[in-house]
Amino acid sequence: MRALRLNDSSALVEEDISQPSPGPGEVLVRVHAAGVTATELRWYPTLHAKSGGQRSHAVPGHEFSGVVAASGEGVTGFEAGQEVYGMNDWYSDGALAEFCITQPAYIAPKPRNLTHAQAAAVPIGGLTAWQGLFDRARLQRGERVLVHGGAGGVGVFAVQLARFRGAHVIATASARNRDFVSQLGAEQVIDYRAARFDERLREIDVVFDTVGGETLERSWSVLKPGGRMITIVSGAENSADDRVKQAFFIVAPNQAQLGEIGNLIEAGHLRPVVDAVVPFENAAAAYAGQIRQRQGLGKMVVAIVPMRTSTGFQRTSA
Repeated sequence: MRALRLNDSSALVEEDISQPSPGPGEVLVRVHAAGVTATELRWYPTLHAKSGGQRSHAVPGHEFSGVVAASGEGVTGFEAGQEVYGMNDWYSDGALAEFCITQPAYIAPKPRNLTHAQAAAVPIGGLTAWQGLFDRARLQRGERVLVHGGAGGVGVFAVQLARFRGAHVIATASARNRDFVSQLGAEQVIDYRAARFDERLREIDVVFDTVGGETLERSWSVLKPGGRMITIVSGAENSADDRVKQAFFIVAPNQAQLGEIGNLIEAGHLRPVVDAVVPFENAAAAYAGQIRQRQGLGKMVVAIVPMRTSTGFQRTSA
């Protein structure tokens, strides 16, 4: 099968590799589309095994949408031909290949009103926002939430889910994305280039940070006593500031939450945003940030199976 892997020089190259077979408790998925998380190429799990040893020839792309091709012994709840979406463990090979191995606990039925390209943009962003807001911050109706990077791959879900929960949502974004983020549900959008959010805001219950750096540092001052900070920025776990370490978390696969997110999508309460659909042969360029057609909204997706409506690059949204 075709796959994109990291070579010994840390470059992504297309290779023909053996198609995997599902073992006991595993599911083989025929991948139709995979989401792009460009920073994962530098992450520890991409370069190391769980044991701590070196890892080579990793296949990136840990969120996907496709069709069940086969199941291993003991798998229940999924059958061949079923459309599914999900995310793999970070130490596992990803979905920038024609087939990938996953586990039943990592996937759920694909929302019926989404294409595979749209569904592939959901798992990581949707689960990150869900787990950050609901599991860690315990967001309550009526609370004030500040989402940094409201137009990004995670931010679009954080804004929508916080608003669905009944929170008052404030977001930072560029001026060109102000209207877009407002349409997602933010009641106030601050242009981070034109104004300092920390001079305008106080008494925030939850800050959901997707930016890091100075933005994270300045965010502590806007929290009310007892307020909760959430950050997903890589490297925060190594911070010398214990507050940052405690605020940081890494998203984990969760079948039940994927199912609930899918229900919200089918009901029209939540929508993914696909910035560009890139053909498989241009996947390496997507990870290198060389896709000029991007608008800076939502998630970029690689089409493993060519989309019938796609001609070259395509931007779409659900």
